[in-house]
Amino acid sequence: MTRRMTGAQMVVQALRDQGVDTVFGYPGGAVLPIYDELFQQNDIRHILVRHEQGATHAAEGYARATGKPGVVLVTSGPGATNAVTGITDALMDSIPIVVLSGQVPTFMIGNDAFQEADTVGITRPCTKHNWLVKETDDLSKTIHRAFHVATHGRPGPVLVDIPKDVQFASGTYSAPADVSFAQYQPKTKADPEAILAAVEALEVAERPVIYSGGGVINAGPEASALLRKLTGETGFPITSTLMGLGAYPASGENWLGMLGMHGTYEANWAMHDCDYMLCIGARFDDRITGRTDAFSPGSFKVHIDIDPSSINKNIHVNVPIVGDVASVLEDMLALWKKRGSKTASEAVSRWWKQIEIWRGRNCLAYRNSETVIKPQYALQRLEALTKGHDRYICTEVGQHQMWAAQYLGFEDPNRWMTSGGLGTMGYGMPASLGVQIAHPDALVINVAGEASWMMNMQEMATAVQFRLPVKQFILNNERLGMVRQWQQLLHGERYSSSWSEALPDFVKLAEAFGAKGIICKDPDALDDAIMEMIEHDGPVIFDCCVEKHENCFPMIPSGRAHNDMLLNEDVATDAIGAEGAVLV
Repeated sequence: MTRRMTGAQMVVQALRDQGVDTVFGYPGGAVLPIYDELFQQNDIRHILVRHEQGATHAAEGYARATGKPGVVLVTSGPGATNAVTGITDALMDSIPIVVLSGQVPTFMIGNDAFQEADTVGITRPCTKHNWLVKETDDLSKTIHRAFHVATHGRPGPVLVDIPKDVQFASGTYSAPADVSFAQYQPKTKADPEAILAAVEALEVAERPVIYSGGGVINAGPEASALLRKLTGETGFPITSTLMGLGAYPASGENWLGMLGMHGTYEANWAMHDCDYMLCIGARFDDRITGRTDAFSPGSFKVHIDIDPSSINKNIHVNVPIVGDVASVLEDMLALWKKRGSKTASEAVSRWWKQIEIWRGRNCLAYRNSETVIKPQYALQRLEALTKGHDRYICTEVGQHQMWAAQYLGFEDPNRWMTSGGLGTMGYGMPASLGVQIAHPDALVINVAGEASWMMNMQEMATAVQFRLPVKQFILNNERLGMVRQWQQLLHGERYSSSWSEALPDFVKLAEAFGAKGIICKDPDALDDAIMEMIEHDGPVIFDCCVEKHENCFPMIPSGRAHNDMLLNEDVATDAIGAEGAVLV
């Protein structure tokens, strides 16, 4: 179907045809024609953020919580450059977002016009692909291709830069059915010989580990279901990256906890000592491997990933399998069952006994206090009091993020939104808005540190304007917690610029925005305060004042092997079970 319309009309129609119901954006001169068309329709909801970085993170939260691409609309120049951090964050974590940016008219490009920037050049390194559209007839096709690229293969961000004269001019609109996508068709079906090699090694593995990542969640609910089936039927232990939490349930009997720099003792040791590693939708990043020359030295490694560039990039593997996670797992399970569903069960049982010894170190234990709220305790209480709810968790970046990953349990995929690869402070507040937009009746909580939260705190105005009942649960230690921890442990206790010496009164700040503020300093009052937060029907800023110098353990110091972990010396070994130690 083709018909004549203006470029601005094409943008709105293309979004309709792609099934878009929400756009996160901020208007400016170079996108006013598109905003005018948005004003004249009711199919697509526009969420006015307070900063373009907030728009990209909100779109990420929406995408992660729904599996659908998030959409961003920003103006030229600073509007586009403000979005770069969120675009890069989405690239690192494989989140599908489509960014539409305005640009100065085509005849002014290159003249240093007002609010002109080389948006395509600036965003080329941080998008899967980007386009500058100079002809209105090409605009609708380009937008449809942008959605295809963002959501096929390894998901990620794309950008379409649209000059203002292209928005005003008339052209021919093309529906998605009229557009060819032949130029980008990633491989989804894996090589049968590679699958056979992986299954043959699985059948004889004596010390196996399944290592899952965010790619399992990105592949959709079927992939998570197949992962659970494979884990259950083989009886193999499973661990996960930060981005993969929820693909396998935290309550599952085969769960070892998260692995990596702040992962569990048992997960990291199992990865180190295994003889068969099945890596599914993860990329062997440095936070997992530690020193690459010491990473799992004796294991036979199988790597399943839809992105061929991720395979053998950091760690050499024995069997590379390029394909869609769900498709590959389905084929693996079918072949394994056809061959008799064999495992080295006696050896695997002995392996589990060794894992139980590692679990006995109780690496997440901590010494609690009756006078000050420990951050671990705060998150344990948050977990206990919210577990029965339809709950989604976002985080900022830092110690609180790692504690949230350690102490909150995720039973399902798409319930955990965090910045993994880029580690973007300021991510969680706007991401929680995107999640709440996608799930208006759910309990959406952003676990934050006071420093990270302040980076995008302006988005509280968006929460209030759109009546989004997001809960901002701030673990306030008046420090840049992770920075301070590294300075204590690795930099001779020289605390360079890691203390927050001027903080707002978060209760008054909440009230100034028109939200509810809660403060809690007493461990005995914590449960009641959390329930007050949960039961309030609007947005909340919860100032949870916690121990200022608590460290996050386990921890793999930079440059050390992944089995070379620092533990909480007070409670991790002989002191387990001592008075005041909380066993988890």
